[in-house]
Amino acid sequence: MQLSPALRTFLTERHLATLVTLRADGTPHAVPVGFTFREDGSTGVVRVITSGSSVKAANVRNAGRASVTQIDGPRWVTFEGAARVLDDTVAVADAVEAYARRYRQPRERDDRVVIEIEVQRMMCNSGSK
Repeated sequence: MQLSPALRTFLTERHLATLVTLRADGTPHAVPVGFTFREDGSTGVVRVITSGSSVKAANVRNAGRASVTQIDGPRWVTFEGAARVLDDTVAVADAVEAYARRYRQPRERDDRVVIEIEVQRMMCNSGSK
């Protein structure tokens, strides 16, 4: 996945985003989140930290898909793709560290998990491609 310098910068700035997951009945569940993005060869990975008992984590476990959209005036980007919930200590620690670099150190929690979205589609405004 090739990102422009402008889009890379946008993805490091401190902005919240909207995570959309699907409920069991197929309707969207949208919540504000902080997220991090990592280029991973020809694709990208979005990570959101949350509690293991959250609705968003349950929705990902059930539906296996999610999207995240960050918007700031005319600049916006949406990533969507297959999603999974990771609870192993290495994955959680890595996601927390990335989150702390972009936003701030999150509070400690024993039930933290990571929602990981393997980006299969990216859409953004023409100024950020």
